[in-house]
Amino acid sequence: MLIRIDYQSEVPIYVQLTNQIIEGMASGALKPGEPLPSVRALAADLGINLHTVNKAYTHLKQEGFIQVHRQRGAIVRPDPMPPADDAFRGRLEAQLRPFVAEAVCRRMEEDDFLDVCRRLYRQFTRKEES
Repeated sequence: MLIRIDYQSEVPIYVQLTNQIIEGMASGALKPGEPLPSVRALAADLGINLHTVNKAYTHLKQEGFIQVHRQRGAIVRPDPMPPADDAFRGRLEAQLRPFVAEAVCRRMEEDDFLDVCRRLYRQFTRKEES
């Protein structure tokens, strides 16, 4: 999996890294049980501080996306994620809310907004070619 960092983005680098690893898992580019690069190796490859990679890995571990073993290092969670629950749905709604509000302010039609959501969802579930 190729990770691309946008150094000009307002999105913090650790968030970009976290999001790309989750996208890799969702798309199947990262398989369950697959090892991730060490913190030092990934930091060196990307030219970023190792604390930034460690912060991303810590977040991924706390959210249950990866496991960290002393001897094996970080690996993609070997078993499936738990299904979406009320807590996840609440976080999802909170994160989508500003995007929906902006779409409304820009007079985007509901169907257009939902089409974007469907297209993105299908990219990860392979129901539609990217």
